[in-house]
Amino acid sequence: MKRALYPGTFDPITNGHLDILKRALQLFDQIVVTVAVNPKKTPLFSMEERIELIQDVLKHEIGNNRVEVEGFGGLLIDFARKKKACAIIRGLRAVSDFEYELQMALMNRRLADEVITVFLMPHENYSYLNSTIVKEVARLGGDVSDFVPPQVKEALLKKLNASD
Repeated sequence: MKRALYPGTFDPITNGHLDILKRALQLFDQIVVTVAVNPKKTPLFSMEERIELIQDVLKHEIGNNRVEVEGFGGLLIDFARKKKACAIIRGLRAVSDFEYELQMALMNRRLADEVITVFLMPHENYSYLNSTIVKEVARLGGDVSDFVPPQVKEALLKKLNASD
């Protein structure tokens, strides 16, 4: 069985993330959506909230048992070994993403040559989309319906209204 990790902060998960996940499911038997702790970011949603939201979205959008959701902290490559993953999935929206992602992939290869990095491009409808932009649009009162699943939109608006 070929298992891959799909890491990210997913704060919140977007339609772009789901697009990459659906593409990755065409290549791998199982995918672990790996919700990361990133000390450089201050997430709007807690780790537990992000995991629950992703699980709810997957139940409605993917509807199969080939996807797990787990949180982690530390080195991704250590988590990949623990989960017996053969690959790490990374989405590339634009050329500007490539330089950083290439450095990370090369470092991961150096640390664990047996784990490959697979770069996937989202559908062009999502090439500009990221969680930061979605949060900013929502904060400023814009409609995020085209960018996130309905339950994410609801959670995002609830969270933003609670912090006002």
